[in-house]
Amino acid sequence: MGIVGDSLIVVFSQILFFAFAWIFFLRRIFKDNEVHQKTIIFVFSITFALSCTMFELVTFEILDVLDSYSRRFYWQIILFVTLVDVIVVLPYLISYYVTANFSYLSTNSQIRFISSLVLFLLYLYFFWKIGVSFPISSPRHSFFSFEPCIGRVGVIGVTIMALLSGFGAVNYPYTSMSLFIHPVSQVDIDASEKRLMQTINMILAKKRRLCLAELEKRNSNNGGGFWGVIYAVGNKFGGSNVNVRTLKEEILSLEEVSRQLFLELHQLQCAKQRIEYSNTFQGKYFNVLGYFFCGYCIWKILISIINILFNRVGLQDPITRGIDIAVHYFGFSVDIPFWSQQISFWLVGVIVVTSIRGLLLTLTKFFYAIASTKSSNVIVLFLAQVMGTYFLSSVVLLRMNMTAEYRTILTQILGDLQFHFYHRWFDVIFLVSTVCSIFFLYIAHKQVAEATSAHSVGDDPNWHSR
Repeated sequence: MGIVGDSLIVVFSQILFFAFAWIFFLRRIFKDNEVHQKTIIFVFSITFALSCTMFELVTFEILDVLDSYSRRFYWQIILFVTLVDVIVVLPYLISYYVTANFSYLSTNSQIRFISSLVLFLLYLYFFWKIGVSFPISSPRHSFFSFEPCIGRVGVIGVTIMALLSGFGAVNYPYTSMSLFIHPVSQVDIDASEKRLMQTINMILAKKRRLCLAELEKRNSNNGGGFWGVIYAVGNKFGGSNVNVRTLKEEILSLEEVSRQLFLELHQLQCAKQRIEYSNTFQGKYFNVLGYFFCGYCIWKILISIINILFNRVGLQDPITRGIDIAVHYFGFSVDIPFWSQQISFWLVGVIVVTSIRGLLLTLTKFFYAIASTKSSNVIVLFLAQVMGTYFLSSVVLLRMNMTAEYRTILTQILGDLQFHFYHRWFDVIFLVSTVCSIFFLYIAHKQVAEATSAHSVGDDPNWHSR
């Protein structure tokens, strides 16, 4: 095809990825927000395009698309630009916009530049110190070579991937299986709504009493003459000030109770919606799928424990190993290298698509959860850095799911990294994330159970005084 044709394919795909990221940014992430900085959208879209291009080049390696020299050339360019983006551009922009949130720093441009530069250099120091604590690359590599940078980014990215994978392996079965759904009826919801409305009515009544007490106090202070003095003295000895203070304390307590009741009502309504959804065809399908992922989660936990205890790392990809087992135990006569390559290609495709989709959905939910007017720029830049780090680390871990031929190609491209360390580190963080997720979901499950069982208290008209 030639270098010109190969360049057109890569550039055209970059444009498509960039356009998709730009549209996704405007329609999903900033759908209900005003975009103030076009630079933020541009950097986010560039990071997404570079990340998708790495997966595209992995696919080209498997399908033998483009010339081998062109693939190697574009691998080096994409890796270099991605590393510069993740290590230099995004961290500096984050530092710059973080300082902009402080009014005493944002007024002076020189102070703001120096502050952001100091924050950026501090980040670079801790980023480079990662290489001292982890065996990520060979010591013979130079300071400016690919391997030390990829190794450090890989540690951060693999940690993020393991945390998300551990939480997802526990959260998906919990949210999709009907086994974990609490039995909630409309009577429970009505009782919770009744308690909430009683509390709100009490707050309104006490606020009216507070306004009247404060109005009487102002009138007594403004009143002149002999009878005004007598009225003020009478209020003082009658305890009007104490009454106002007591009312304020009661209102604050009831407002806190109302917030808790609102959360309980929301949990009950969500539980009822889960019950209704579980009775649909789609809900039953995801319920069966939840049992499958529950088994996968248990299997993955056991495998991670075995890998950690025995320092075991698979030398053969799962596809080839599975075909070897099928041939050995069932006597199938198949071309192992051919089918290993074909199934490996489809497996890589599924992993790529699900990784991109899952991360975009996670980033969108995370942005809506914590974004605000002042912090939206910083959050988007932070999510862009997480995305670039995540996808670059995915390529490192993707190597284990490929056949020996393609695994060798990725090894040559990524450099002399300690790949066994990344898989062992992934198992450790995955196990920690899984255990923590089980603990927190157990606490949340217990709170919902308590909220469900407490609805009977709402029938007592004096429950609020307990």
